[in-house]
Amino acid sequence: MSPRTALPAPTASTATASTAADTAGAATGAAAHVLDNPAWAALAGPHAHLAERRGRAARYPADVSPFTALADPADPLAWQDLAALAGPPGSTTPVTGAAAAPAGWEVLESGHGVQLVATALRTEPAPEAVELGPADVPEMLDLIARTRPGPFLPRTIALGRYLGLRRDGRLIAMAGERLHPPGWTEISAVCTDPDHRGRGHATRLVRAVAHGIEQRGDTPFLHAAADNTRAIALYESLGFTLRRHTAFLRVRTPLDAGPAVPAGTTSNREN
Repeated sequence: MSPRTALPAPTASTATASTAADTAGAATGAAAHVLDNPAWAALAGPHAHLAERRGRAARYPADVSPFTALADPADPLAWQDLAALAGPPGSTTPVTGAAAAPAGWEVLESGHGVQLVATALRTEPAPEAVELGPADVPEMLDLIARTRPGPFLPRTIALGRYLGLRRDGRLIAMAGERLHPPGWTEISAVCTDPDHRGRGHATRLVRAVAHGIEQRGDTPFLHAAADNTRAIALYESLGFTLRRHTAFLRVRTPLDAGPAVPAGTTSNREN
């Protein structure tokens, strides 16, 4: 296990998830940490080669991940970019890191989660684990469908390294990497076949995936649904510490495309 740094504190404006009603002045205190907006930090950084981006809004391809992010959820221009990225007026899209949407947007679904950071996690390789690749995706999708740990799509494996455990040739447990903001890597898709639970498979895989992350010089972190108390308790027992609460939405873009962005504001926008 490599030495741990202190738990990175959320900035004052992001101790809880941002809302569209926040003003720019609320963020004039401490500089935002990359974990305050990890999906954007990943899409604008190490995962930029995967990003579909319009100015201050970005997303992964639909068969990789549902994550869609804004550079600043309090910035109206970012929401305009998201509307353009989503498609024709009235399109639906997920968006992370925002607890509310601007006027004219319809919130179809909302959810809450927690973010935890490795502060005392013992990491080690798992010699019995196998590295999973594209040929394993059908089995991975089947395990995900039976255990429902969270979104995993046909090309999610492009986000990072995945490890699995097999018994009699059958995939019974897996875990891997998802968001990759600079200096950090998220552990995700932690799941075990119901017939093989209670034997420490998830623990071994989390430690093994985290070991690989640390070998690259990154620090592991993860997310869980706020009501998944069993998973949160497991992660805390392994040495993860709660850092912040998160929010996500599924929204419908305004039917009225709205006014054009003033010419003077386009210099920081990418098409």
